[in-house]
Amino acid sequence: MAAVRDVEIDPEGTFKYILVRVQRPGGQEPRDIVRGTKAAEFHNHIFEKVNPEMEKLGYECKCLGGGKIDHNSKDKKIRVFGLSTGYGKADHSLTVEILKKAYPDYEITWSDDKK
Repeated sequence: MAAVRDVEIDPEGTFKYILVRVQRPGGQEPRDIVRGTKAAEFHNHIFEKVNPEMEKLGYECKCLGGGKIDHNSKDKKIRVFGLSTGYGKADHSLTVEILKKAYPDYEITWSDDKK
């Protein structure tokens, strides 16, 4: 599981993200990862990219929901908010905990705001 990074998000801007549970079939404890990019018009476009990558490594994936991330690298701030129409709202508090490991020197917040 070391080959799978906890967080892969764009370095700047506001974009869609999904929270994905990854695990080996019938194997060890699952792990939750965050993926987000401006390149995705819809949340499922992110999952359609992540899922085959994880399957190649022998993992199963399940999307736990989505939302948006506002990433300001200059001010070292990340805001997590919104929801995915297709997958529902991710647990933003869990997303923030994962982001804090990858960005320990950032101020990271979340809300149920739509914008």
